[in-house]
Amino acid sequence: MSKNIQRIKKNLNIVLSAEGNNDISLLILRVTTGLLMFFGHGLNKLTAGTARWEKLGHAFTDLIGLDSFHIFFGFLASLSESIGALLVAFGLVTRFSSFFLFFTMAIASLKHLLKDDFSELALIYALICLVIMISGSGKYSLDYYLFKKND
Repeated sequence: MSKNIQRIKKNLNIVLSAEGNNDISLLILRVTTGLLMFFGHGLNKLTAGTARWEKLGHAFTDLIGLDSFHIFFGFLASLSESIGALLVAFGLVTRFSSFFLFFTMAIASLKHLLKDDFSELALIYALICLVIMISGSGKYSLDYYLFKKND
């Protein structure tokens, strides 16, 4: 019985301890955000084709007053929400990919705000990506295992 109680205390300590939870928190945040973005938004946009990309691209090009490159910028947004989201989930080139996802969600939020339509989901995704961009991917990521220098 004593060993069971020690095991329970050890497991609770992992969760309740103030030390060492940042990496676990970042793992949960990255995987959840990346997979929700990929399956909920990115995959259909990436596979939808040029008509959808053109519509997506207008959000950015109309904002900056550009009369061309709608499909190009829409495709970049689709890549950001699909491939970029998977990169965030796996923690590979995390700061780079979360920057592009942040930028895409910031443009989406701004587009909605300018239309007097508040889109809290895009804003929440943007803020989460900003946190990931600032914090990095954490210890439980491909970045850590591939790029961490051995001391």
